[in-house]
Amino acid sequence: MRVKRWALAACGVIALVVLGGCEREVAPKRTDAQPHATRARGQVTVSGDDAIADTLTWRSPQVEIGPGGPTAARRRAAAALAKGRLYEDAEAAIPIYLALLARDPGDAAAEAGLARAFERLRRVGAEALAGSGDDADALRRAHEIAAVMRHVGAGRFNADVLAFLGEIDRADRVWELNEAAERELAAGRLGETGGAGAMPLFRQALAIQPDQARAMQGLAAVESALIRRAEEVAETGDFARAEEWLQRAAAVRPALKTAEIGRERVEAIRRSRIARLHDEGLTLLAEPNRPNHLKHARERLAEILRIAAPGDPAAAELRQRIDLAAHYGLIRPVQRFTDALAGGGRGPEMIVAPHGGFQMGARMNEADASGAERPQRYVRFDRGFAIARTEVTVAEFRRFVLASGHRPRAVRRGHSLVYDERGGNFVRRSGVDWRHDYLGRLAADNMPVLHVSAKDAEAYALWLSDSSGQRYRLPSEAEFEYVLRAGGTGRFAWGDGNPPANSGNLTGGGDRSPAGRSWGNAFIGYRDGFWGPAPVASFRANAFGIHDMEGNVSEWVADCWHDGYRRAPVHGEAWVNPGCRTRVVRGGAWASSPAQTRSAWRIHAEADTTNVRTGFRVVRDL
Repeated sequence: MRVKRWALAACGVIALVVLGGCEREVAPKRTDAQPHATRARGQVTVSGDDAIADTLTWRSPQVEIGPGGPTAARRRAAAALAKGRLYEDAEAAIPIYLALLARDPGDAAAEAGLARAFERLRRVGAEALAGSGDDADALRRAHEIAAVMRHVGAGRFNADVLAFLGEIDRADRVWELNEAAERELAAGRLGETGGAGAMPLFRQALAIQPDQARAMQGLAAVESALIRRAEEVAETGDFARAEEWLQRAAAVRPALKTAEIGRERVEAIRRSRIARLHDEGLTLLAEPNRPNHLKHARERLAEILRIAAPGDPAAAELRQRIDLAAHYGLIRPVQRFTDALAGGGRGPEMIVAPHGGFQMGARMNEADASGAERPQRYVRFDRGFAIARTEVTVAEFRRFVLASGHRPRAVRRGHSLVYDERGGNFVRRSGVDWRHDYLGRLAADNMPVLHVSAKDAEAYALWLSDSSGQRYRLPSEAEFEYVLRAGGTGRFAWGDGNPPANSGNLTGGGDRSPAGRSWGNAFIGYRDGFWGPAPVASFRANAFGIHDMEGNVSEWVADCWHDGYRRAPVHGEAWVNPGCRTRVVRGGAWASSPAQTRSAWRIHAEADTTNVRTGFRVVRDL
């Protein structure tokens, strides 16, 4: 709403002696939206949608003294005053007192009553002015009261009227300045370097009325806008320019030091950018066959050095890794090992996954993605971890069952799901448990163990921990996707197109079942030679040296199911709710559609579920 200064206050200031000289009525504006209107009491004229200050004059309505004479009229006026009805119509206090005085100028009781009514009116006006800084109705009300005061106070209360008119003038000016400043702010003209813009206008308003709430809030908004500009240029990597904006923000309200919050945000952006550049450099060093990988890694280092403080540890580490790669060839960040187990034998073969970070989840435009795979977020592992090179095999699980006496879920329940070759679907079959394959026959030792629940998998990891003295567990969902991608960013583990030969045990268009069946939804032109799970490590490993993450069997992870990644842990740990029964399954399987083979794909299942498509592998903390 645009506010205009009005001649009311100015008239009051000019006519210091002849207050009645402003009684003339100026012709108001007319608009189609709100034509000229005179109130029923006929005294205050308002026109125009933006006419906060368009209250020109007030004239007392015609009052009938009535049959009871002055005494009854004075009682009516006193009752109206007690109810706070001061000037609204002919039955309000001030019009009645004025009518009594017009009838008898020497009516002392009426004069005293008018003085009380005027004092009450002055207090009401002061209350309206107090709220007029950001309330158009309050300012309009104050103008209306000023018109009444000017009429009533002629020759009686000159000093009070002039003081109130001065306050109205200041309120009008403050409103105008705030409104103009807010328009400048909305247009992005902040005025942080002086001259035109929002900040000088807000400061002018505060010079007239110190600590005025609307102007103070406006300065806070200017400060926030300057901080946002600092953050925006920081996101582009221009931290010197960001510091300039922060210094300007700090000058807006220096006593409050609010801009320090902005500086912390900019520093967080700097740290995040340094970490991302560091991780990109390490990823490049892990790809020796990529053209100019050392050159591109050095470019990341140069950018870190440009924006980081001297002696930054991320820059020092990347420089050392680049020097090693340049002078001694590729130093792989992975190492194979096994742990000795109590009672003899060794645990599964583990590989150290390098620490680093990645973008977890599906891209916004990724085909076949669901909302449960978003929002995509950057996850960083500050410490490496070891992950099993393959899925846990039948032989490895047998050792656990014999050593621990654990009775897996399918054994206790007496059945599990198997693949029915004749019908081409999955059916429940009695007597099937971890010892059997996808058809319900006894499985070979080197096959991934099937028909195991999430609780069975956790029991195996706990037994490994007790037997080795190390901490084994199921991988978190973030760890699984990080290792599956192995530095890649595509839709699938191998990229965005169809899988190259020997990528994994997937649903290929060239695969056939023993009975001659083919997949209805498969990778066109791909053939892996298996219908059902394959022996572990039958296909090539990924860049981290890990097998079968994208296919063969899907795998239990440690996380409880959530419908997306909002509020998920940021350091890659498992997202667990105590007592949850619905768990996450990750990774494609031998019977998964192409959409379910994507790196970001995830599904939920009850923790006690067993079938021929789900197995597991373990990780070990370092």
